[in-house]
Amino acid sequence: MLFRTFSLSLARLLPVLVALCCVCATSVEADVLWKWEYSAPGIAASGTATTVDVPDASGGFLITSIQGTRNGETITGLQPTGTPIPGNEPFAVDNLLFLGPGPQLTVHGFGFATSGGNYSNPFYADFLPMPGYLEFFSAPPFAVGAPGVEDSELPIQFLAAPVPEPAGVALMAAGLFCLALRSALTRPAASAARTNDRESAGRSA
Repeated sequence: MLFRTFSLSLARLLPVLVALCCVCATSVEADVLWKWEYSAPGIAASGTATTVDVPDASGGFLITSIQGTRNGETITGLQPTGTPIPGNEPFAVDNLLFLGPGPQLTVHGFGFATSGGNYSNPFYADFLPMPGYLEFFSAPPFAVGAPGVEDSELPIQFLAAPVPEPAGVALMAAGLFCLALRSALTRPAASAARTNDRESAGRSA
């Protein structure tokens, strides 16, 4: 009888537990962490990027910060959205990442500065006869309309993917716990109901 009362009390609490899980789900930070990398002969860049968690109308996730290295130089900052990296005027970056399986960058791509005073702008060249990823690299001195001797625009292999967040794993575990608890509470309640029916039938006989 005591176990039955305890089970019924927990059953009444189940909706509250489910509601708490939903509250937790809506309170997760609105950021997504990505791993990205690109390479070519003489080029090796990789790192992480933080984006908003809701894509825009085109499906792109806006990068808000970036970390990593390019050819051993530390990335020191993200190029502001809507502006070109120095030496690549007037081609402004949009700092968008896409999930794929199609192109994961637009023709504008994203931009960043490195500790060596250089800038990079990887993008997807959809205007080429054979579309593909390119990196525009610029080094000082920067002059509009006059590429420097170290500037380059070369084909690259690019890849980016979101990193699973611990918060998402925790929410998944919470959801599984709620389902397991509901199942555990339903079985005793159903068993108790069958027992009551048998007892009632016995007394009626």
